[in-house]
Amino acid sequence: MKKREFVIQDLLSKIYQEQFKDGKLPNQRTMAETYQVSRYTIQEAIKTLEEIGIVQTIQGSGMYVKKQFQMNPLIFNTLTRTPYERITSRVISLQKKKSTPEEEQIFQLTDSEEIWTFERVRIVDYKIEQIERSKMPASMFPDLTEEIIEQSIQEYVLSKKFAISHYITSYSPVTLSKNQSELLMCKRNTPAMKIENRCLLNDGKVYEYSELTAIDYTCTYITPFDKKGHQARRTNI
Repeated sequence: MKKREFVIQDLLSKIYQEQFKDGKLPNQRTMAETYQVSRYTIQEAIKTLEEIGIVQTIQGSGMYVKKQFQMNPLIFNTLTRTPYERITSRVISLQKKKSTPEEEQIFQLTDSEEIWTFERVRIVDYKIEQIERSKMPASMFPDLTEEIIEQSIQEYVLSKKFAISHYITSYSPVTLSKNQSELLMCKRNTPAMKIENRCLLNDGKVYEYSELTAIDYTCTYITPFDKKGHQARRTNI
């Protein structure tokens, strides 16, 4: 684990344990000494905590945990913790085609309907970090264009007056193919993460299905302990 990631996760742990009096973090010099890292590493860790809305820096006073943070569980990953202005996309392909039986199941379509399929790369701080292959129902989004795809799919969906509800996401480790390694400009067989997303609206319909292949990917979860679930699992031992 990179030093910055260790500092981030350890600070999250201590924040949840309420180890910081009045919600105030130690100064950067103290933390650098505690973790035996450079102040730059501390600055980068704090920057990440600020970007995902956990910590705020008050000029002349110090760094503080936001009060509402401990009231919410947290899930963040490499992209969700990065501000939108530092993320761009480049479209590789976009086409409309007849849906397959599997796609009809995903989107609850008839066998005569069409879907959009597109591929794009996600660029973070001028570095290509993800390849994304997505599908969307053409009947719901008839005017989808490359320009829209290179901006924000979420903003586009919201502009259509749809209400986004939640995402169902699964992760699995993979190695890159030759084509993927060329797109991501790294060695073939480099370890990566495959991320599958089903994006749902309030009425339960799936508006997008995507598969992402990501390098340099990290993901952190903070979830409450489910005592009933734990006990139910023990009955099967």
